[in-house]
Amino acid sequence: MMQAASRYFSHSYAESRGRFEARARPLATHFQSYGIDARGREGEALATDVALIGDPRASRLLIVSSATHGVEGFCGSGCQLALLDDAPMLAHARRAGVALLLVHAVNPHGFSWLARTDEGNIDLNRNAQAFDGGPLPVNAGYAGIHGLLLPKAWPPSRKNRQDLARYLAEAGPQAYAVAVTAGQHTHPDGLFYGGTGPAASLLNLRSILGEHAGTARTQVAWIDVHTGLGPRGHGEKIYAGKRDAAGVALARQWWGADLAVPFLGSSASADVTGYVGGLLHEACPAASTAAISLEFGTVPLPDMVQALRGRNWLLAHPDANDALRGDILQGILDAFYCDASDWHGMVLGQSRVAVLQALCGLEAAR
Repeated sequence: MMQAASRYFSHSYAESRGRFEARARPLATHFQSYGIDARGREGEALATDVALIGDPRASRLLIVSSATHGVEGFCGSGCQLALLDDAPMLAHARRAGVALLLVHAVNPHGFSWLARTDEGNIDLNRNAQAFDGGPLPVNAGYAGIHGLLLPKAWPPSRKNRQDLARYLAEAGPQAYAVAVTAGQHTHPDGLFYGGTGPAASLLNLRSILGEHAGTARTQVAWIDVHTGLGPRGHGEKIYAGKRDAAGVALARQWWGADLAVPFLGSSASADVTGYVGGLLHEACPAASTAAISLEFGTVPLPDMVQALRGRNWLLAHPDANDALRGDILQGILDAFYCDASDWHGMVLGQSRVAVLQALCGLEAAR
């Protein structure tokens, strides 16, 4: 059974894109690609591909998206390919009057180049800000640790490791995690950089939501697949909607009482602003909406941060030798994707449950 699950997971962005298009086009009532002005690691064109399956005028919509964080798309694309092959689930959606919107590779550049961020080192899940001239969120803790996170040499020196360990001991694990992962808008070469303007892939996502989740919808659910936080193979359902009690209550009604809420301190994720789920209310303000990030654990947090440090160091040192480059890229892939049949099985089982919960919630909504 677990071996069968592995067939849905691809080995590159180019492969996953080709498989998604081949499977989705025959099922879709509408298929469209939203390209970006960049090339992939294999020289390929880069785009976010969108398949709408079902009645385009349906009042109920379920969105399933992948690769908001680039390299995490190996997992998310696998979940989408499995859903496209799940005839009973697709039939359930039709009977429930729910249209499916599959958004493949929100951040195609990061997916192709094995990076969590886009071509400008922007974390799309920190980039959905207003950018209206007002102040951007301030992460006061990041500036004090930036120099430690991005050392001059890689692998980090013994002194760098000691200094980072000392910071962690003095600040404590929680403060360290917030400083590193909550997002920042001050260091363009740094980790979890939210940018100072909207990224190209985020503008594409805004267009996709505006076109397909707009005024005709009355109920919309969104599952954005992520990896990297939590115990290996566990899928944490993280609330990603409006910051209010009613939004949390609706999401719990649809996905269950085990929903994790970052701003209530019950999630492996830090409380961040600028997450893409916030775009849903912007696209369809009159609809009942609920969004989650389905976050599958891979490696412990220190290992994940170490992999990100290496990847950002590589961005700043494009002349790194091939062996070191290969080690860093393999490290970032291993931190956000487990190429193992047991992990694949856990991911697809929990992803299917989350989709089923969303369909049942939308079907019951009035």
